[in-house]
Amino acid sequence: MNNLTLQMIHSTHSLRVRYAETDPMKYVYYGNYATYFELGRVELFRSIGISYDEIEKQGIWLPVSDYKIKYLKPALYDQKLEIHTYLKKIPGVRIEFEYEIYNEEKIKITEASTTLFFLNAENSKIITCPDFLMKLIEKNWKE
Repeated sequence: MNNLTLQMIHSTHSLRVRYAETDPMKYVYYGNYATYFELGRVELFRSIGISYDEIEKQGIWLPVSDYKIKYLKPALYDQKLEIHTYLKKIPGVRIEFEYEIYNEEKIKITEASTTLFFLNAENSKIITCPDFLMKLIEKNWKE
């Protein structure tokens, strides 16, 4: 699989901004974006055939080690948002996700990335991407 770097996995998930997620200006509070990206990761894994819960039941934890975000425009109360989540690199000991959030007008309002690492839940040792997950990633890799 030499051309894997030209391919990716992409998933999309929609949500409507709830009042509790906003500040007094009815802008989404900045801290809530991390939750949106977690939802994107969970749905990306689900789209390739595994739940986050199943990964954890296999003894793997995925702590976040890096989080970057760029706010282009605010997300507002009651807007329907579309979260695009991308896996553009085959994972090693780390797995990197990229995100884009679009509003109802299809305008990109946020760009972000997170890096997580694979941790053996039993002994807290960093490991490479487990075979069961790598097989699903390779099976779902697309141009």
